[in-house]
Amino acid sequence: MTTEADSRSIAGSPAERLLDRAASVGASVGQRVASQPRKLGWRHRLVFALTATDAAVIVVALLVAQFVRFRTTALGAATPQADVAYLSLGATIAVVWVVALSATRSRLIRNIGTGTVEYQRVVNATLITFGTLAVVAFLLQLEIARGYLAVALPLGLALLLAGRVTWRYLLHRMRRVGRCTTGSIIVGRPDDVARVVDELRRQYRVGYRAIGATFAGSARTRRSQEIDLPTVDFADLAATSKRTRTRAVIVAGDLPGGSATIRRLGWELENSNTELILVSRLTDVAGPRIHLRPINGLPMVHVDLPQYSGFGHAVKRSFDIAVAAVALLLLGPMMAVIAVGVRLSGDGPVLFRQERVGAHGTRFTMLKFRSMVTDAEARLLDLQDRNEGSGVLFKVRDDPRVTPFGRALRRYSLDELPQLWNVLAGSMSLVGPRPPLPDEVERYEEDVNRRLLTKPGITGLWQVSGRSDLSWDESVKIDLYYVENWSITGDLVILLKTVRAVVGSRGAY
Repeated sequence: MTTEADSRSIAGSPAERLLDRAASVGASVGQRVASQPRKLGWRHRLVFALTATDAAVIVVALLVAQFVRFRTTALGAATPQADVAYLSLGATIAVVWVVALSATRSRLIRNIGTGTVEYQRVVNATLITFGTLAVVAFLLQLEIARGYLAVALPLGLALLLAGRVTWRYLLHRMRRVGRCTTGSIIVGRPDDVARVVDELRRQYRVGYRAIGATFAGSARTRRSQEIDLPTVDFADLAATSKRTRTRAVIVAGDLPGGSATIRRLGWELENSNTELILVSRLTDVAGPRIHLRPINGLPMVHVDLPQYSGFGHAVKRSFDIAVAAVALLLLGPMMAVIAVGVRLSGDGPVLFRQERVGAHGTRFTMLKFRSMVTDAEARLLDLQDRNEGSGVLFKVRDDPRVTPFGRALRRYSLDELPQLWNVLAGSMSLVGPRPPLPDEVERYEEDVNRRLLTKPGITGLWQVSGRSDLSWDESVKIDLYYVENWSITGDLVILLKTVRAVVGSRGAY
């Protein structure tokens, strides 16, 4: 069972993390893949909990809609007949809604816990339910109060999504300590196996846990002997999987024999409870960019190339302007209070202005509430020996240049609120890569310059993935992934996660 401590103890590259211990040579020899529980009770309990929650929040939404429409407005007095009629209508809608959530497979285990597919299917089920209601009402000439539907649909959808977010949070907490996971045997070349095992340990939210390994080819290599997992010969893989009740076989990369080998493996795993999962070599490519075009004997995978202009970016800009304008109006009083606090915390300007590099290498002045002493730049050289950053980043915990009031601002990222003006001006976006300093850009290697293909953001994947706790390489990898795979839906998810990251103040210093 993989625990959080296990995950934190892994260091180095994916292959090195599993292959660099000479003492582990032969450690897997003689070990057998551990038998898995006959029934994974957590799966059934999770699906039941999701179903019960969905039903409960749907009933609440429909009852609230009926109360709001007929009890709190003067649009029409409620009568016993109307109450009975709308209770019957609500019961029908609830049944159809719950069935639609099942029909769209919104509770499919593989989609619960990660990604946006689960949420998309909840939205689809909701639209199907009310679309069906509209069609039936039109055909049967039924009169349904629009105010009732205007409350039931958005409220029900919001409560459904809130319920799914809550259960996902609880599931992540259990998976962090090794619970609610699916035992898996990893198949492939040693380096590929090591890469997948490492990713599964780091990305514990996915819910798959490596319990064994099978190496491509018939010859047992030194590296395959050094991987600290029980090993299974390929010829015995299917039988071992069935005997141990392993729920997943993950193929890492290519196998000798290509698709024919995978096809035979699939045949051997038939009539079992085992999933066959293929890990693509298309690393750092988001799912929405990958499209499978099935052709007999020649399945083609299309990968959409990144786009840095066009309709999607126009929508992103419009979204930035609308949200930034509303945020400035709502947060204006709080920003005024912060400005007074900065002024009282010591001599110096309220706003800190610093030149940063934006899209395509353009320079702009980024605004922040001042959180350091006025001579912070001059004292930078004295702190170089305390630098905890890597690559071109400079980071120091308990930086003596930060004022007490500034430390409170940084803890909850309140010092970054003036950047909303940068968003309105067009030099930044709400979501994007971290805005770099000019001297950082001068030391960029060729690939890192791809971070400059889009506008930097107030928040981004780096913000919700650890912030200052990230290494330079991790920060670069995350930013490049965002640049090539961004979407409006993804931006919305990042904004929601930013609230949690800021409240938790993880990695902020």
